[in-house]
Amino acid sequence: MFDPKLKQALARVQKPGRYTGGEPGCVYKDKSQVDLRFAFCFPDTYEVGMSFLGMKILYELLNQHPNWWCERAFMPWLDMVQQHRELGLPLYTLESKDPLTDFDIVGFTLQYELSYTNILAMLDLAGIPFYAADRDESWPLIVAGGPCVCNAEPIAPFFDMMMLGEGEWQLQKVCETVEQAKKEGWTKRRLLEQLAGIPGCYVPSFYDVTYQPDGRIQSITPNCPQAPAKVTKVILQDMDSYAPPTHFVVPMVGAIHDRAQVEVLRGCVRGCRFCQAGFLYRPMRQRSVGMLNEAARDLCANTGYEEVSLTSLSTSDHSQLEQLLDEMDTWTPQEHVSISLPSLRIDNFSESLIEKTTKVRKSGLTFAPEAGTQRLRDVINKNITWDEIEKSCKIAFKAGYSSVKLYFMMGLPTETMEDIEGIAETAQRVVDLYYSNPDKPKGKGVQVTISVACFVPKPHTPFQFVPQDTKEQLEAKQQHLLHSVHSRKIRVNYHDSSTSFLEAVFAKGDRRLAPVIEAAYRKGCFFDGWDECFRYDVWLETFREFGLDTAFYANRTIGEDEITPWSHMDYGVSHAFLVHEYHKALAAQTTQPCNRQCSGCGANHLLGGPCFAYDTDLVHENR
Repeated sequence: MFDPKLKQALARVQKPGRYTGGEPGCVYKDKSQVDLRFAFCFPDTYEVGMSFLGMKILYELLNQHPNWWCERAFMPWLDMVQQHRELGLPLYTLESKDPLTDFDIVGFTLQYELSYTNILAMLDLAGIPFYAADRDESWPLIVAGGPCVCNAEPIAPFFDMMMLGEGEWQLQKVCETVEQAKKEGWTKRRLLEQLAGIPGCYVPSFYDVTYQPDGRIQSITPNCPQAPAKVTKVILQDMDSYAPPTHFVVPMVGAIHDRAQVEVLRGCVRGCRFCQAGFLYRPMRQRSVGMLNEAARDLCANTGYEEVSLTSLSTSDHSQLEQLLDEMDTWTPQEHVSISLPSLRIDNFSESLIEKTTKVRKSGLTFAPEAGTQRLRDVINKNITWDEIEKSCKIAFKAGYSSVKLYFMMGLPTETMEDIEGIAETAQRVVDLYYSNPDKPKGKGVQVTISVACFVPKPHTPFQFVPQDTKEQLEAKQQHLLHSVHSRKIRVNYHDSSTSFLEAVFAKGDRRLAPVIEAAYRKGCFFDGWDECFRYDVWLETFREFGLDTAFYANRTIGEDEITPWSHMDYGVSHAFLVHEYHKALAAQTTQPCNRQCSGCGANHLLGGPCFAYDTDLVHENR
């Protein structure tokens, strides 16, 4: 039964389907028959959250336990937030419509720094106190996972516990522990002590942080015997030990990525120095062809999707991708299912891959040179050349493509205005290549779209030490790029430098930012990642009120031996390796991908041995 207030609210908002639940694939249980209830919270809209593969994986995994029930909650859009407040309607989960306060665990996924105020908004709408110190045993345990946990210190005081690494095994251990605590009547302190003993679990209140007079961190010290000095992430050593989910909740309101998704591998071999995910998810581990093919077919059959995406950070680096596509091509054309490879690499793009993925329909074609000159591509360790870009574009044009998207960044370390001009020149060379190519599509003009993001230096990467370009520097580079493009065949899109600046502040921030985030939220800041909601002036005003300098976090060089807010987080890659890669970057020297040569980053200790069998031919197939 819908709460009468909820019925009233749904009649007043756009897209009420965001808030009704009842989608195909939902899991419903008798709450009187379960011992543990978990609310999986995504701090953004339904459409964004329902595109997130991690939620689908953990939703299916937790609900396989007969006595656990995992449900979903999303950040309501502005019109629904107003209804929650006006009607006194607490934030609820879509499955049971019960408020978040009825749950044993409320878990947030931290995918993006600019969602931090949305977390507070969701807690506020649920009537849950913000700070962990203000919540006793009567409140749900508030936990978090996801990539931003690698430095979630700006919001650490709001959470009881955070999880580093991959959640399949770890989250089940957490749920088992909370279930036991509930049955045996443990205090919250005892529960947190037990959780701190689970690999990869970080209890922020068990660590004291002290600061030097200049604002840098002096020490991060455990204050509890159960808390390790360094928290080490958890990984799945064998990806085949957990099959991909084969039952998705199919959204009622179209998700941004509304299709079947199968994760083919985890991690990445490339070592791009700007890419946080590439370092956080090391080492690369892939699933077997048989498991992937079966999962893809079952998922499409169970959901009715007519597109299956083979997802990962670098799908074309799967050592048996061609074999997988051959097996999928035995059933996808008959089932009218198309295959998309969203993370193709320029240097292993081929006619064979196009042929095997376009038998039903063509998807868009996107390449990511990231930088406009070879020197800067070497600085960031992109390991691609113009010859490889040219070869891939020729293959695409021959296959009938007449539009190409090119992704770049600006504000990269050592970047000059010549590098910015190189972005425009690269796009122009692609246009010229199209018209000089005898194999181009007949009667069609070419369209090259440049998308340029502002570089944000991130923790646990070789570029964590570098300052971000200032807002003024980034805006000058954006204008220079626009003036460097001289063809109507080239369209330029670029990101707002203000949001990228705040992202850098949070990415490198410490616990002193928590009161700032709370104060900005109380002034009306949330949905900061949405241009129409972002209030840059309010953020700057709030930082000033608390006497904190944003440039201290975003625009200064971090010392190579400096204690950072994330120094007590171990993601497998050694600090010495990051420093070594940083120096190689400044010298524009490249490092080989991991499947060609081990660079000694340290992540192999998470596997207990080498990441690759370097003496086998299989590893070298994609050279």
